[in-house]
Amino acid sequence: MVGTGYVGLVTGACFAEMGHHVICLDINKEKIDQLNQGMIPIYEPGLEEVVKRNIDSGRLLFTSDYAEAVKNSSVCFIAVPTPSDEDGSCDLSYVLQAATSIAEHMNEYKVIVVKSTVPVGTSLKVKAKINEKTTLPFDLVSNPEFLKEGSAILDCMKPDRVILGVESEKSVAIMKEIYSAFTLNHDRILVMDILSSEMTKYAANAMLATRISFMNELATICEKLGANINEVRIGIGSDQRIGYQFLYAGIGYGGSCFPKDIRALQSMAFDAGLETPLMDAVDSINNNQKKLLFKKISAYFGDVKGKTIAIWGLAFKPNTDDMREAPALVLIEELLKQGAVLRVYDPVAMPKAKSLFNDPRIHFCKDEYDAAEGAHAIALVTEWKQFRFADFEKIFPSMQKKVFFDGRNQYKKQEMHAKGFEYFGIGH
Repeated sequence: MVGTGYVGLVTGACFAEMGHHVICLDINKEKIDQLNQGMIPIYEPGLEEVVKRNIDSGRLLFTSDYAEAVKNSSVCFIAVPTPSDEDGSCDLSYVLQAATSIAEHMNEYKVIVVKSTVPVGTSLKVKAKINEKTTLPFDLVSNPEFLKEGSAILDCMKPDRVILGVESEKSVAIMKEIYSAFTLNHDRILVMDILSSEMTKYAANAMLATRISFMNELATICEKLGANINEVRIGIGSDQRIGYQFLYAGIGYGGSCFPKDIRALQSMAFDAGLETPLMDAVDSINNNQKKLLFKKISAYFGDVKGKTIAIWGLAFKPNTDDMREAPALVLIEELLKQGAVLRVYDPVAMPKAKSLFNDPRIHFCKDEYDAAEGAHAIALVTEWKQFRFADFEKIFPSMQKKVFFDGRNQYKKQEMHAKGFEYFGIGH
């Protein structure tokens, strides 16, 4: 497994859990040393236990030595980052460098699998790069990942589908053997051509992002016309053609996948001479939605200068410490620009937040109650379960003003009013 980031580490650990012998490779020696000591660089529920268990069993090894890893493996997965360039396109330098290094250390036939999210046609570039460096036989496979942060272990162990983009029957047989333990109940393996497999990953994320932005646009209309987006969601979700998933209004999506993949798809289309009006709108709606909570807070107070705002939740979603493109970042930036004082708390993302901000007006708090102390308002940004059952009677005495801005519609308006809050949600 070349790359021990989010995808590589989770996938490698789960493969080991299912009985495979896995070598996780990373050129960052410090990270490898930490992993060999059982120190996990990311937060993901259940991952630490799986990693430690398989290190102890001898099925999971970590190294920074390409020669050791490649020569002792029959299948090499490329799971390195593909960050966005300034124009939104994917930076493929890590993928192509990994392919080059694998080729330089090949000693026999290998199956080389592109696990990273890459633009359509990248796997063919990888194939060409390998052919430049070796005459040894190999098969190339595109096997995009579909892991959700916060439930990645379950997603990996019980996948909805396993997409294989292939060129040979031999590689199909090998890949099916690898994934056989994950698909015992029924065959979830879908075999297709390489280009279609690469597009499938982008299409899936673009569809989910579209549903979110659609609901957020509807929420704006509902709020203006007096309707309730929560009721509308139930009404349309009961239609089996629509369903309930990803129909929650809020303050926008973030993370490492949806924003990056939408931009990459737009870039691919642009390079092909095509326009993407729908995806342009999805991206624009999301960027505007991230500013919505600040607009509500600003409209309520008129001037937030000197006001103390408690922010509950910093990660882009629950059960992760990932703050990449998180709505909280936009809210914090806008509030600081207008002179607010912030008291922030997240159950797991505090170390990340402290590394991102160095401003005396931001107070990093020990829990949600500490964050609310002296606040004029609470803004819920990430819907961690522990916030759902907060003891508001404990919070009230320490607040300067009882105002609650719910960026995820986690609470019910009537119940919050009954507790004594002025309450503002999304889309109602």
